[in-house]
Amino acid sequence: MAKLTQDELLAQFEEMTLIELSEFVKAFEEKFDVTAAAAAPVMMAGGAAGGAAAEAEEEKDEFDVILTGAGDKKIQVIKVVRELTSLGLKEAKDLVDGAPKPVLEKVAKDAAEKAAESLKGAGASVEVK
Repeated sequence: MAKLTQDELLAQFEEMTLIELSEFVKAFEEKFDVTAAAAAPVMMAGGAAGGAAAEAEEEKDEFDVILTGAGDKKIQVIKVVRELTSLGLKEAKDLVDGAPKPVLEKVAKDAAEKAAESLKGAGASVEVK
């Protein structure tokens, strides 16, 4: 297998959804026994801020999952937020405490629906835009 350059790797990451990128980060952490909690939100924000933002407005095939309230089972909601993202405990708790806030941005419709169902199952109130 040929070694990929940094630009080629970044091009691959740009094509990934947030869910796919989150799964990659988890696999990377397990494989190399490291924690990328601080770097992952920056990577996600950087990838989403590119040219895809302008395209998303036109296509309507990307959705945002917004947490509007934690409900009675706040701890369960924090656990689900951590599963859906690569946020650490403090970051996930801050997101839940600061609701309404987006949990996932610019994801496919099916991924957004699954995430919303998981959050609702934990007792949270969620909005998909």
